[in-house]
Amino acid sequence: MSEGRTVPNLARLLEAAAKSPKLARLAELASSSDRPVDVVAVPGARPLALAQAAKHAAGPVLAITATSREAEELAESLASFIAEEDIALYPAWETLPHERLSPRSDTVGARLELLHRLHAGDVPRVIVTPVRGALQPQLKGLGVLEPVELRRGDETDLTDLAVHLVDLAYERVDLVEKRGEFAVRGGILDVFPPTAQHPLRLEFFGDEVDSIREFSVADQRSLDEVDALRAVACRELLLTDDVRERAAELGETFPGLADMCAKLAQGIPVEGMESLLPALAGTDQLQLFQEILPRDALIVAIEPERIRSRALDLVATSNEFLEASWAAAAAGAEAPVDLGAGTFHDLAEARTAALAKGQRWWTISPFAAAPEEDAVAAELAAITGEPLTSGGVDDDAITVDLAFAETPRYHGNTAQLVADMQTWTREGRAVAVVYPALGGAER
Repeated sequence: MSEGRTVPNLARLLEAAAKSPKLARLAELASSSDRPVDVVAVPGARPLALAQAAKHAAGPVLAITATSREAEELAESLASFIAEEDIALYPAWETLPHERLSPRSDTVGARLELLHRLHAGDVPRVIVTPVRGALQPQLKGLGVLEPVELRRGDETDLTDLAVHLVDLAYERVDLVEKRGEFAVRGGILDVFPPTAQHPLRLEFFGDEVDSIREFSVADQRSLDEVDALRAVACRELLLTDDVRERAAELGETFPGLADMCAKLAQGIPVEGMESLLPALAGTDQLQLFQEILPRDALIVAIEPERIRSRALDLVATSNEFLEASWAAAAAGAEAPVDLGAGTFHDLAEARTAALAKGQRWWTISPFAAAPEEDAVAAELAAITGEPLTSGGVDDDAITVDLAFAETPRYHGNTAQLVADMQTWTREGRAVAVVYPALGGAER
């Protein structure tokens, strides 16, 4: 372990468990096999299985969950087996692609931070994202956007710095109160980056950064000094000259968008402008997140049936919202505004694209598919013409049943816990009792 890296609490447990034949088989497949793999594991064993696969896979592991909460919980659980520096969460927008609401700036900031990291070649071992984050098209080249980075002693023109922040979709205000805002007063710059816990105050001596401190939003008082400012963009659609020109043309073509597009053409960010992403940036400039990952990436769908069901709901809801929301905007135009390229992709489409790029596709499910379910899935695939996917079933897939069982929920029944531990040790098993906090372990 290199200096400065965290040591996972359960790293030794992973090493011990990895000696079991099933997990050893998982490591072998992760390191060498190009065939799809269906892993059968109870929910509690998923972090262990993913950590084992990530440890031996040649490239990064992208784990896709059904919901955002599950993604956050999985990333937190993985940190017990893998160093936190090697785990990244790629959050999804809270809004639908065509909803006239912009995603939160902290969500955008977290996404851009990871995209910057990938662009720089610093690829995490495991990336976790909910299905809506994996299936929503995003603008190409977001990782190339240069954030504002300043340290004490650096020199920069404060006026140019303010212009740069505006270009990154920060809003200039008199008093900074929320993320994505900045204010300039004399030789002082207050700015609230979307990924920061507190806003930062930079005091300049001429063009030199004299100090950088956090400050309180409530009373505007300066707090602790910090090493540097790093301010990523607040939006995933920036109002470049090309975008502004397209906005002006769009406003002339579609009367219902005239007011919105007029502001965009002047370089003024508007709530919900991301909903026009396909029209303002061009459909050829959109891609799925997995397309950014290298060819040797391993994509793992957690509970594929739930993911598929969630994906179908997202596609249906997004399409309904698209038709309802933009029907009035197209009134009086020769053709309806075409924003279809920005809607969620189908899970089978995403899987096909991944396999075509050379990436691998695994699944983790709590149960193995029954033979009759396999037959029904195969018949359905033959009728629809869609590729047969795991959970759905893939004829070429390798099934690895880890044969793990969930532990009983003792609910404070210490006597039963002790009795079970004594039974397991008499059977020759190795027993590890893990608590999320010290208090529970002491009790």
